Order: sequence, then structure tokens, then C-alpha cells
Amino acid sequence: MRALASPASLKGVLSAREAAAVLAEGLCRGGADAEELPLADGGEGTADVLGARVRERIRVHDAFGRPSEAPIRELPDGTALVESAEVIPLDPKRLDPFNASSRGLGELIGRVRAQRLLVCLGGTATMDGGAGLLEVLDELPAPTVALCDTRATLGEAPRAFGPQKGALADDIPRLEERLLSLEHGRSLAKLPGGGAAGGLGAALASLGAELVSGAEYVLEVNGFRERAARQDLVVTGEGTVDRTTFEGKAPGEALRICRELGVRCVLFGGRVEDGMGIEAITMSGDPARARADLEELGLRLGTEAGPANVDES
Repeated sequence: MRALASPASLKGVLSAREAAAVLAEGLCRGGADAEELPLADGGEGTADVLGARVRERIRVHDAFGRPSEAPIRELPDGTALVESAEVIPLDPKRLDPFNASSRGLGELIGRVRAQRLLVCLGGTATMDGGAGLLEVLDELPAPTVALCDTRATLGEAPRAFGPQKGALADDIPRLEERLLSLEHGRSLAKLPGGGAAGGLGAALASLGAELVSGAEYVLEVNGFRERAARQDLVVTGEGTVDRTTFEGKAPGEALRICRELGVRCVLFGGRVEDGMGIEAITMSGDPARARADLEELGLRLGTEAGPANVDES
């Protein structure tokens, strides 16, 4: 059996590259001919998946104003790349959507010197609509493409992503009002991708950036469709599979392409909250067992000879 190990990162536990290696090892132990192709969508780990090297490190502030450092990276063609998750990352130990600021990303972008810029949007602590970024950045340093990890609009972001950033149910209407009251919030409220990274998509669009689906961009650049078409099985997944997985995340895009190709696709998650009738496998959810879970999953799938068992969650 030919198999493609194509996970996204397991946030804070394994990078996409690490997860792909462990999963492929399990598949090979089970007898499959496995290849690795880690995925990303603009969120955590996108720079690594795209092969961007660190060009320099810049002193900035994190989401809560603490001094920090973040890299400006470079792709082989000279394009500069910055990743929001490396500047103002989501930290489960400190969740405060009303006080987390995107200012640090603006500080980093302001130091870019390049002919072209990619900004990876996702995995941030912020829900400020890019207000902090716009305090320190009034123009982009180069033609800019923003890779958005969601198609959600600015108005949809608080309800879709507020809870994971610490918002309670009563906070959601306040966050919606906050974002839509911003100057660019009124004009860009319905822009797809505007809600990425707590509204940073809309803020960058207001400065002239082009918003694109991070998942579609990454999967096209790394040749996912062509490689998936040669497989009998594709295994993808992330830490939590929920509704947002199918609204712009890399595993959801991989599943969509596999369906078009007629290739079997297994989706895994430490938690599976929404399998949508697909072949979804729930792992233990224990970060300490992530490597063992992935290797066991690969071994199990690699030894299978029969038809797929749908929705094993």
C-alpha cells in the first residue's frame, strides 16, 4: 500500500514535520510504502513547512507587551516571510482576548526589507482586529500576501475563535462590537479571511495586502494534489478536529482534494468534535502520548488489508 503521511502540527506538542516522520515510521512498520508531506495553513509551523530559513531575529513585544524576539525568514526566491504565531502566539497559560495586542507583529513587519512579503496568519493570542499592529504600521514594506488559516470574516471571528483565546459566552458580543467598530472593521467586515489571527487579516487588507487561503497556498506549493493522486491512502490530522478544520485548515483542504481524487483519506485528532461522517480517528488526547499515538495509528493503518471503516471516532 502506498501511503502519504500529511499531518498539520499538533500545537505545542509536535511540529508538522515531526508528526509526519513519526506517522510515516508507523506506516512503514505496518508494511506500507510511506512518504512524508507535512502540511500547514498559515498557522503555527507554516514557515517550517515552506522551508523558510531565518535571516535575522528582531526585538519585538509579545501579545502582552513583554520584550521578545521573533525571526524574519526568507524563502529560496528571496521572499521575506513572517509568522504571526512566532510573534504573538496563543499561550494556554495566559488567555486574555481583551488585552492581547498585535503590536509586536507590526513591529516585526516594519523591519522587513524585501521585494515581496508573505505574512502567515494564525495561532495568535489576539482578538484586537489588528488594532495594535496598525498603531505602529501605516504601510507595508513590500507587496504582501497574507496566508490565512481560516475563511472566517472579521465579524465571525469572535464566535469561531474567541473561546479558544479565553473568551466566555458573554464576551462574544463585546468582541464582535469591538472589531466591527474599528475603522477598517466597518468596510472589511465581510471579507473572507479577515478574521484570521483575531482580525489581523482585515487589518493587513486595509494596508493593501492580498488575503489568500493559507491551506490552498501551501498545498499547491508543496505539490500535495500530485503526490496524493499516486497514493492508496492519505493520513492527515491535527490536535483538535472540529468545525474550523473544514473552514480553511490544512487537514480539511487535504480531505477535500482527496475526495476529488477518489483517494482514501483518514483524518485523526487528539480530540474529534466534528467528524462530519468521514473516516475520523480519535487518539488519546494526551500530549505525552502523541508520538506513540501517531506511530500506533500508522502501524494500524499500514497493516490494514480490508476496506475503510468509516467514522471510527
